[in-house]
Amino acid sequence: MTESGSRLQGRRIAIGITGSIAAYKAVELLRLLQTEGADVRVLMTTAATEFIGTLTLETLSRHPVDSDVLALQADGRIGHISTAHDVEAIVVAPATAHWLGAMAHGLAGDSITAACLATSVPVIVAPAMDGGMYVHPATQANVARLREFGYHIVEPESGPLASGMIGQGRLASLDRIVDATVSALRGAPAAAERREEAASASSAPAKSTPARPSRTDLAGRHVVVTAGGTAEPIDPVRFVGNRSSGKMGVAVAEDALDRGATVTLILANHTVEPPSGAEVTHAETAAEMEAALRALTPPEGPRFDILVMAAAVADFRPRSPSGKKMSRSSGMTLEMDATPDLLAETAERVRTGIRASGARRPVLVGFAAETGSLERADEKLRSKGVDLLVANDVTEPGSGFGTDTNKVTIYSTDGPPEELPLLPKRAVAELLLDRVVVRLAAIADGSPTPEPTETSE
Repeated sequence: MTESGSRLQGRRIAIGITGSIAAYKAVELLRLLQTEGADVRVLMTTAATEFIGTLTLETLSRHPVDSDVLALQADGRIGHISTAHDVEAIVVAPATAHWLGAMAHGLAGDSITAACLATSVPVIVAPAMDGGMYVHPATQANVARLREFGYHIVEPESGPLASGMIGQGRLASLDRIVDATVSALRGAPAAAERREEAASASSAPAKSTPARPSRTDLAGRHVVVTAGGTAEPIDPVRFVGNRSSGKMGVAVAEDALDRGATVTLILANHTVEPPSGAEVTHAETAAEMEAALRALTPPEGPRFDILVMAAAVADFRPRSPSGKKMSRSSGMTLEMDATPDLLAETAERVRTGIRASGARRPVLVGFAAETGSLERADEKLRSKGVDLLVANDVTEPGSGFGTDTNKVTIYSTDGPPEELPLLPKRAVAELLLDRVVVRLAAIADGSPTPEPTETSE
């Protein structure tokens, strides 16, 4: 392998995994591509999921896995079409004899063949199968046909096979596959450059439909994210708080950074490291978080384009915290006061600032942790005065505080609620920001979008 480290920096690549025993090697291939700087997503055939589960690949790639050609994404888009138009290369590894035949004849029975048929980006194919199968004239004819398509074939290697026999059929070394991917992309413009060229050549009118989200779609934007759980002091040792880890808010901050945004992270108590590149403001209590938000929402208008309030702010705080540690021998009776509704108050200050200054309004996103049901979420969307409200039931498995996954429903002022499946929090963050980007583009274009309602609480 040649010198590596950042040869695929900023590139968006899809790995297509088919039903070969070598499918387990795709996990390491994914990591190698990421090490080279690539943003990787995964397509799988149904047979491939028998060899390796989707959760591993979703966790590592931080994208949902597309393993059903008939399934739609959470936002209604067709998964394989979205991937075909979004990535800069597709790497099919391992590719079985069945897949080679289907692809050679344009039979789109799985997400990988469908994406390859719909794309014009380089396709790198690494076959893997028993030796007798690979040298069969049918397989060789299919490989030759793929070469005619312009596909880059990484020939399998010779050696011991899963059948116990020896022959040419072992998946090529992962270094070779990575090198082939780098070679296929050498000289090809990156996604951002292609979009810029397309925009320059376009004769579209000034007001156009917002483009689909891309990984540079927040460049030049300021995103403010609150994360973690506030801790309201009882005394210098004890506090009233909640179980928030900060993982969801940090995931949003990470994805915003990856999209090119300038990110301010207002961080309360947390168990996860904040992303490098974000400007971090520590706010341990509700009062400190309120002060940080006020500084960003002065009378002359908000100082951000997007606000995502993912922090779990304590609803109550001790009325008279002690200045020294309280003794357990005397017991404790706490008188509590309600903390300010930071989400509603901040949204109201934003509206006031916009009316006073005429500034363009930002997109406001709130989070609501519920228990038992989400029946209050729609009312909260209206009463808090936000564009989007992300609600979850923290009693559901995998959706509570401190988990690496989340199952949310996104409530919007311009559409019905969208219930997402259980996903890694980074995937939830990406899908959320996809929706924010579309709304932000509509505001910039002057397209009609429902404004958040006035706060009623």
